[in-house]
Amino acid sequence: MDAALLDTDILNEVLKQKNANVVRHAAAYLAQHGQFAISSITRYELLRGLKEKNASSQLARFQAFCQQTTIFPVADDILDRAVDLWVAGRTQGLAPKDADVIIAATALHHGRVLVTGNLAHFAWIPGLTINNWRNP
Repeated sequence: MDAALLDTDILNEVLKQKNANVVRHAAAYLAQHGQFAISSITRYELLRGLKEKNASSQLARFQAFCQQTTIFPVADDILDRAVDLWVAGRTQGLAPKDADVIIAATALHHGRVLVTGNLAHFAWIPGLTINNWRNP
């Protein structure tokens, strides 16, 4: 199993532990790699949702999770790559979301597979390898 970067949707499912396929893939990944990796954008998106819901117990669990997770910061070189992806998407007639292209640029920059269930958001990005842990 290659080193991966979890997108927000899959991270949310990993934390909820409800999808058996996601749980199985996550356990296998941890057994091989020892910890997950996410973009600071994914951290932001998940944190934003938990705070909006005032989900204090989930927030505490997420903060503990983050202490055992590699969180890649969004540096200028990642943002520069994200800009190029955004422009490429617009040229193709797509409307890429900023968070998605930043997460994709983070995966590309660090040479990681992007684990996501949002295939349509990322399938158009050249060089990006995608894995969907919802699949068996």
